[in-house]
Amino acid sequence: MIFKVYYQETKVRNPKREQTQSLYVEADCEVSARMLVEDNTPYNIELVQLLEGNHLEYEKENAEFTLTEFK
Repeated sequence: MIFKVYYQETKVRNPKREQTQSLYVEADCEVSARMLVEDNTPYNIELVQLLEGNHLEYEKENAEFTLTEFK
């Protein structure tokens, strides 16, 4: 499954909506997606959203759609 993870780049500053960024990851479930990002980045995760059906197709049409892979 593909998830869109909304995050702030740091946990130090207060979150601001204008600075929210996102990335896409493939994982088995929402918890796995969150743990994958938490274990590999210093990001403050705001939301993990499952993408499927028309919503996934819409996101794939976006030029910024790239699955993030962690090593």
